[in-house]
Amino acid sequence: MNIDSIENGYVIDHIKAGKSFEIYNYLNLDKLDTSVAIIKNARSNKANKKDIIKISDNMNINLEILGYLDKNITINKIENGKIIEKYHPDLPEKLVNIIKCKNPRCITSIEQELPHICELTDKENAVYRCKYCEEKVQREGF
Repeated sequence: MNIDSIENGYVIDHIKAGKSFEIYNYLNLDKLDTSVAIIKNARSNKANKKDIIKISDNMNINLEILGYLDKNITINKIENGKIIEKYHPDLPEKLVNIIKCKNPRCITSIEQELPHICELTDKENAVYRCKYCEEKVQREGF
């Protein structure tokens, strides 16, 4: 299989195999007016299989969430066909509408239009808490 390289944009690499479509949706990549390539189940020396997302053009995308979704992800920023920056994203300090508070007494259960805001309270253990009720909130599916 031959996948062309990109001149400018991002390559999100080392995504857990089978999770690229979920990341595609979390990043709202369907709303971009640029080329996006998803490579599923690519061979990997480290993990046997991995997914890769290539985004053509340096669009304004919030990649901060990737540190929460998958700690093994590598982000490569590409300019003029070369990697100018390569990093693993950190856990974001705040998540908005990514995870939902399960506390039935939380204000977000009653006020449906309120954003679900969770703040990082323990970086070492990746613990987030609801901003409104301080309920411990954990990610699902990743």
